[in-house]
Amino acid sequence: FCTFIVIKCECFSCITDLVDYLNNNLIIAHYCGFNIMKPLPSYWTFDRFIRNLDNALLKKLMQSQVLKLSKMGIIDTSFIALDSTPISANTKQNNPKSFAKNKFAKGNQPKSDEDCGLGVHTASNQHNERNFEYYWGYKNHILVDCITGLPIFEMTTTADVADSTVVLDILSQTNDFLSIEECTFFADKGYDVKAIYNAVKDIYHGECFIPINKRNTK
Repeated sequence: FCTFIVIKCECFSCITDLVDYLNNNLIIAHYCGFNIMKPLPSYWTFDRFIRNLDNALLKKLMQSQVLKLSKMGIIDTSFIALDSTPISANTKQNNPKSFAKNKFAKGNQPKSDEDCGLGVHTASNQHNERNFEYYWGYKNHILVDCITGLPIFEMTTTADVADSTVVLDILSQTNDFLSIEECTFFADKGYDVKAIYNAVKDIYHGECFIPINKRNTK
């Protein structure tokens, strides 16, 4: 488990890089809990671990850490913000060097990842932004404490799920273990939906700061 914290801290893109790093930095392997007098785990051991690890365990661990930080007074929910980031699936259809036809056709599901969805993301939140691209993959929706920038809650969906449709679930599940009463909620124009304003105001007695999404209307 510790090694997958290392893989994120070192910004490695694959398990192979992690295995090479540990074999060349035995002190790090020691801190991760391995006996460096014996061969370190293979690629396939790490691969099986990450595939078989129950996501519910990770969510429970994250909640316990958030609650601990809250009790220490490091984070709170006075000012919270929500956004999503794209996660590209490991498929040739996401390779810009691939010239295959209809790479991003809805019916052309990648065989290497049958769970991913077809999404689109832009380079900025400007109203006139035209620089966007399609991708096969997922979205990581993150709710953060604006003051510290630390995450409070996360939800991963397929890339075809609209950002605004998961907000109410995220706020509700967060409030189940950490109160967001009287919060100030920030988000970009993708979250300019009446249901979100109403929920924050009526359920959590807070207020929203969200740019207006013109959506080609008057």
